[in-house]
Amino acid sequence: MRRVHIYHWLAALLALLAAHPAAAQDRPRIVAVNYPLQYFAERLLGDEAEVVFPVPTDVDPSFWRPAIADISMIQSADLILLNGAGFATWVNRVSLPRSRLVNTSAAIRDQFIVTESITHSHGDGGEHSHEGLASYTWLNPMLAIAQAEAIAGAIAGREIAQADAVYANFAELRSDLEQLDADAQAALARAQDVPMIATHPRYHYLARRYDLSIASLEWEPGVMPTDTELGELEMLVAETGARVLIWEAAPPPAAFEATAALGLDNVVFNTLARGVIDDSFIAAFDVAIADLSDAVAQNPGN
Repeated sequence: MRRVHIYHWLAALLALLAAHPAAAQDRPRIVAVNYPLQYFAERLLGDEAEVVFPVPTDVDPSFWRPAIADISMIQSADLILLNGAGFATWVNRVSLPRSRLVNTSAAIRDQFIVTESITHSHGDGGEHSHEGLASYTWLNPMLAIAQAEAIAGAIAGREIAQADAVYANFAELRSDLEQLDADAQAALARAQDVPMIATHPRYHYLARRYDLSIASLEWEPGVMPTDTELGELEMLVAETGARVLIWEAAPPPAAFEATAALGLDNVVFNTLARGVIDDSFIAAFDVAIADLSDAVAQNPGN
């Protein structure tokens, strides 16, 4: 009798799995090395796959060091979305399945911006070097479109989702990014003659797309600058005539007070590498552009 009950239980389980195939097999998993790529993939896929951005929220994804468990999870993914342009240096030190790697910026290599190679440190991440390439490509929405298109091609090519649905979603995403770019062009038109300083060198593609003049410091994001750093800022203000200071993350209020005393209007422009709480890529980018435009309007100079 006990064996009969087991057979009945197995039959019921098989019937349940047949009725709910998702229970028998997990959805495909896609791993992204930064938030923008995660956002693009989620827009393209809907609920067809799980899209994972594994970097903790308090860690800079440019210089994250994955643990063994993280590496194992990434290696088992159906797709691994790389940004390229030197972003996420850990990918060069980990064995990853080549057939599942997607370099989303491969088609825009001719538009990469070469920078000076600078070695410095962030928090507990140890010393590291900017690899001589600006890597925050998505801050130009037109380059972001190219990256999203590369993701769409990889998803469709590997049949992770229906190609027609993926490309329909891509058309909507492309339209949103084109509108974002048009809005930014209009909002920042009056900023082109306003010299600015950024507390970290991450805005190269933004500056080139919208013809902005942005000099860069090497400050720790969101941290109160030292007296030495404030002295360096004062010299850079005298050299450039800058009137706007762009922060990657909000510092303590005392930092705003110290820099405002130098005649600078402060604005926080999230680079979106690690995302924002309760906001999307499009919405957060739009807010950042509006804040930068407002900062220019509040401090027009001579």
